Amino acid sequence: MAKLLYSATASLDGYIAGPDGDMSWLTEHLTGDNPTADRLLPNIGAILAGNRTFGGDDPNRGTDSEGAFGGQYHGPVFVLTHRPPAEPPADVTFVGDLHSAVAQARAAAGEKYVNILGADVAKQCLRAGLLDEILILFAPVLLGDGVPIFDDPGGERVRLVPIPGETEHWYSVVR
Repeated sequence: MAKLLYSATASLDGYIAGPDGDMSWLTEHLTGDNPTADRLLPNIGAILAGNRTFGGDDPNRGTDSEGAFGGQYHGPVFVLTHRPPAEPPADVTFVGDLHSAVAQARAAAGEKYVNILGADVAKQCLRAGLLDEILILFAPVLLGDGVPIFDDPGGERVRLVPIPGETEHWYSVVR
């Protein structure tokens, strides 16, 4: 069965987006080789994103690199939302319930990862005991403010264990 992986690129001070969801800071950090990201991409079978992430800022908007993973991802996308668009894109499935969205994404992903995009959906999956792994790629920048990797005031401590042979920022969630 597919594992749920929350992957994100973050600033060194822990933000995945700047104020108001600004992603323009990321553009200069998407160049060059990243062996971990390169290894991950072919192992993603589906994407599960929140509505804010899906409809939000894309640092590559209007270029050949627009879309998930710099435009390199081509596969099933599921968006968790209670407000689907009146005319949804043909290649995107909008789902109003977390457990249904996860089940559909897992079925589509097969034995590959369901890659979660968006801190809020990742938090919901973590709280529901559904999140399996977390991968954070750090960009050499300090944003000072924005959307944190995780924001769960009053949440519980979650133990993570490094995944052997991976980067020091790829962890299994201990349940």
